[in-house]
Amino acid sequence: MKIHPLADVQSAAIGEKTTIWQYAIVLPGAVIGENCNINCHTFIENKVVVGNNVTVKSGVQLWDGISVEDDVFIGPNVTFTNDIVPRSKVYPGIFKSTLIKKGASIGANSTIVAGVVISEYSLVGAGSVVTKDIPPYSVWYGNPAKHKGYVTADGKLLDLNLKDKDTNEQYRFQNERLVVEGTV
Repeated sequence: MKIHPLADVQSAAIGEKTTIWQYAIVLPGAVIGENCNINCHTFIENKVVVGNNVTVKSGVQLWDGISVEDDVFIGPNVTFTNDIVPRSKVYPGIFKSTLIKKGASIGANSTIVAGVVISEYSLVGAGSVVTKDIPPYSVWYGNPAKHKGYVTADGKLLDLNLKDKDTNEQYRFQNERLVVEGTV
């Protein structure tokens, strides 16, 4: 683990090979997995769990109630919320839970409203406002974010008909994964 001397890391639950850069703040109750990259100017609150191989770019705050599974990318200045009706000095009994599932990517400057699930290998485009759950392997963007296509686990973009525009390959769902049509 590598922690920059200008970071304020109060948690002991930091995995091996994780790097935390300058001006990051990690509160004592946070759990961060192995081989993560927590960029500068980030804040991770107490009731946050971050999986393995996660990248959190600069300017991101992970508030109580946010869980991030393995292999997730969170772009710069992504904004998360955890309170649907925020009021100054009035706190809910329980903050809304937000789950970012394995392999998902969230583009820069997106806003993620409290209580949603961003599913496996999905992609949220830069500048989007996510107000509802995002299904696996799907591409969403806009304000509010709308379904615009699909994406494979290895990052190939597909249209709404599951077709790769570059290669003309047709994909289909098999066992909850995207595979090229004609493969077993």
